[in-house]
Amino acid sequence: MPSAIMLTVRRIVHIDMDAFYASVEVRDQPSLRGLAVAVAHQSKRGVVLTASYEARAYGVRSAMPTRLALQKCPHLTLVPPRMDVYKQVSDVIRAVFLQYTELVEPLSLDEAYLDVSHHPSGTRVAQAIKADIWREAQLSASAGVSFNKFLAKLASDMHKPDGLTVIRPEDAGALIANLPIEAFHGVGPVTRQRMHDHQLFCGADLKRQSLTDLTRWFGAQGAHFHRISHGIDERPVDPDRERKSVGVERTFEDDLTQFAQVQAALPGLVDLLIPRLNRAAYQGRSLVLKVKFADRHILTRRLTDAAPLTDAARLLHLALELLTPGLLVGRPVRLLGLSVHNQSAAPAAGAQPPLFPGEEFVPREP
Repeated sequence: MPSAIMLTVRRIVHIDMDAFYASVEVRDQPSLRGLAVAVAHQSKRGVVLTASYEARAYGVRSAMPTRLALQKCPHLTLVPPRMDVYKQVSDVIRAVFLQYTELVEPLSLDEAYLDVSHHPSGTRVAQAIKADIWREAQLSASAGVSFNKFLAKLASDMHKPDGLTVIRPEDAGALIANLPIEAFHGVGPVTRQRMHDHQLFCGADLKRQSLTDLTRWFGAQGAHFHRISHGIDERPVDPDRERKSVGVERTFEDDLTQFAQVQAALPGLVDLLIPRLNRAAYQGRSLVLKVKFADRHILTRRLTDAAPLTDAARLLHLALELLTPGLLVGRPVRLLGLSVHNQSAAPAAGAQPPLFPGEEFVPREP
């Protein structure tokens, strides 16, 4: 008689801190509790890094220009970022994770995947981790529990703040089928529009497409979209993977037609890039400028510095060097990006790669 084959279902937990930077500031300054708070650089071209849930009620979002945030919420309280403090708090949270498993894959200062397959219940582990974070750091976290990374991350976003959502194998198919296409990781504004052009609006639409068609339409990402539309994500939680670069991009609602407009967009990108570099503890020496034109042609330029690029003023100086009038030659600009590459010889501990190669970066509300 053939022996039975036992299939092991992985238990993956995704922990995502709630409005991390803003929550740390409210914790440390109780007078801010209940107020609309944004952690932002207070400059004419500054951007919001994180907004409290009270501020989000007025439409304030991450990556929004500070001046626009103040228009939406005139009583908004601006707090300058304290990256050193956020890093210290992140270390406390990381220590909590390691009490439950060594398989911890940090994505940033405020989120991580954990493989807890050796525990009998991923839900109970997630509950315990949330309680420990509150006890150790007085901060709330949202948790997602599922059998793969894609679904665990999706679950953690479902009931914020202070949520805990479980997606079981028997429920995954229906949930994915009803998922709006923009909720799939790796689908930013440009890809969303391309999806809509092919009449793809939800997970069920995506699942109906063949691997051949998706690859033809979306290149290498097509295979990724095909897999996750079927609930398949075999990527392991890997604590040792090395990040190759850290970058940010911005797709403009209206194409920029003047060189001065493109120049004026660079400080905001730098403001987004610096905390992202800090969250990943990434120290690279090469800065890459990416320009996508209205005709979808992409141009990149690179400069390499002698020292790691961790200073905002230095990054902006190099970005302005890379962006010259001759690059544009009258072509409207649809997207602008900055990324740091060429990690220094001693990589920083905990640095991780993007979830999916080639993904568009869309600033996320933590």
